[in-house]
Amino acid sequence: MFRDIEPLVKPIIPSFPLDDSLYCLDPEEIAFFRRQTGIQDEVDLKTHIIDVQREAYKIAPYACIRGFDFLHQTMSKLHIYDHILKRGSEGAILLDVGSCLGADVRKAVEDGFPAHNIIASDIKEAFSELGRKLFKSSLEPILFIPGDIFDPAFLSISQPARFVPESAMPDIQTLRSLNDLHGHVGIIHASKLFHLFDEEKQLELARVLGGLLSCKPGSTICGTHSIALKKGIVHHTVLGINISCFCHSRETWMSLWDGIVFKKGEVKVETTTSTVDVGGVTFRLLHWSVTRL
Repeated sequence: MFRDIEPLVKPIIPSFPLDDSLYCLDPEEIAFFRRQTGIQDEVDLKTHIIDVQREAYKIAPYACIRGFDFLHQTMSKLHIYDHILKRGSEGAILLDVGSCLGADVRKAVEDGFPAHNIIASDIKEAFSELGRKLFKSSLEPILFIPGDIFDPAFLSISQPARFVPESAMPDIQTLRSLNDLHGHVGIIHASKLFHLFDEEKQLELARVLGGLLSCKPGSTICGTHSIALKKGIVHHTVLGINISCFCHSRETWMSLWDGIVFKKGEVKVETTTSTVDVGGVTFRLLHWSVTRL
């Protein structure tokens, strides 16, 4: 039904060997997966996760699957996470774009965000079933909507809302695309997503997400992805895989939102940075939030 996106970061050829030694969860993550799956034995838990990873890799042969990055919760580690949970208690809608197997939304529910106000979306419908296998539970009542974020029939560019939409908030469970959500979403999470695309597509993605965001003060778009000290194409060889991706700098990323997607002064952009070592290569990460004033 939906076509696959063609990211700048290409899929790994499926025959590239998986490596179980890349599996690495910290104690907090192990505790989370024990609670979610009910599997208490750490060896059994690892075996279960690797079984699902192998199945996922056949469907989506990406580096994030091969390197077990899909297991790590990102949203809960953002500087704005307490604000996200507070907005959830106030009835805001949370949209997780690029949700993969659903680790972030399940953590949000565990931490108190109402599940019936969460929407998860990714390019492959199979991710929903794989998430059910990984966590031994369905996403219900969380809605999963598969679709191409660059397909206008699924999500079209709309100017950021400056007034409360005249149309009522649609029944989440009846949604078949994201277009009915223009101006209604209180929290949008988009981690490990933007750096998959070139500069033009990153701007397009920012614009389509900006059009979904509610005009209510405190409404937020947030996420984490790779950046560079100076914007441009970055080349790496990681775990034998050649990777080329466009990266913004911290400064150009902030200017993109405050002045291009939104009018200057309409939003507050906050950022923190960190580094992560992947296969001996150091990546610089930007943790960011864009909040309506």
